[in-house]
Amino acid sequence: MKKLLLFIGFVTLSVFAANAQDTSKNAIGIRFGENNGFGGELSYQRKLSDNNRLEVDLGIRGNSSYSAFKVAGLYQWVWQLEDRFNWYAGVGGGLGSWKTKATNNSDTFIFGAGVVGIEYNFDIPLLISLDFRPEFGFSDSYDGFEADFGLSIRYQF
Repeated sequence: MKKLLLFIGFVTLSVFAANAQDTSKNAIGIRFGENNGFGGELSYQRKLSDNNRLEVDLGIRGNSSYSAFKVAGLYQWVWQLEDRFNWYAGVGGGLGSWKTKATNNSDTFIFGAGVVGIEYNFDIPLLISLDFRPEFGFSDSYDGFEADFGLSIRYQF
């Protein structure tokens, strides 16, 4: 058991010691995914250090019968795979709200989220990524486990 714990500790330290490739301080774009009915999201990433960043995503949806929004914040660790490829993982959460116009029903919800993905940095200031985001909701209308895959395209500056 002691050897197993030492091995897990060594692997964990090795992973966190790896440096991510040099990415821009900011990136803004769109994340396309199912996102529990919200579809596409506006996405912003802010580099915090060489291998950490913050991502904030905003999904807005509505029509003549309802309106809704959802915002997610994720703290991410980034590791370099190869020349222009990185992989990342992170944790966070968010909140959202929806309202039907005809019946005036509404709900506000909070959720915890995780993310794991891979990204590619082009020679131009463009970043493309594919990720998996599980979420755990804590309200009557958004309760339990939800997950989706997302494809993101971001401009780096």
